[in-house]
Amino acid sequence: MLVPLIAFFGIFYFLLILPYRRQQKKTQRMLATLKAGDKVVTNGGIYGTIVGVDDGSQTVQLRIAEQVKIKVARSAIAGLQPEAKES
Repeated sequence: MLVPLIAFFGIFYFLLILPYRRQQKKTQRMLATLKAGDKVVTNGGIYGTIVGVDDGSQTVQLRIAEQVKIKVARSAIAGLQPEAKES
């Protein structure tokens, strides 16, 4: 009776919790290593290039167009823009 319950929780852990933790660590590493010049996309879908990093307030400045800069929270960065492949 107890063995199937333990097996269920073991499968649940390896299929759901462990991959989520790995993804979380990967995201935290990416956010910690952001630097000026990185091309990123925000959670809201805004594409831009980092022009400044403010470690004290956990924000970054993005250039989204010529002469247009916005300040966003580091946690709002979804990831780096994928490299454009030449055809």
